[in-house]
Amino acid sequence: MSDVSGILGLAKRSGNMILGDGVIKSIQSRKARLVIITSECGANTKKKLIDKCMFYDIPYVSIAEDTFNQSIGTHNRKAAAIANEGFAQKLYTCLKG
Repeated sequence: MSDVSGILGLAKRSGNMILGDGVIKSIQSRKARLVIITSECGANTKKKLIDKCMFYDIPYVSIAEDTFNQSIGTHNRKAAAIANEGFAQKLYTCLKG
């Protein structure tokens, strides 16, 4: 899990992570390469994100909220989009195995 934390931190610091309302917009504009949804995300938000990802054919993964927030140095974030293909592929393989 330390690989995941390191990659998430690098993605955030390099500006390749999209947070907040920008996640849905990045999916619709196809800028997102991977969507990360935390385990504590609300049912309606989770369904909306998953439906958008499936419609636009963008992969998504789930991660524990405390691990995610600790990795990016914030709190109470429920979802994020990764805009860089390299970060997205590495995170996907680390999380999906």
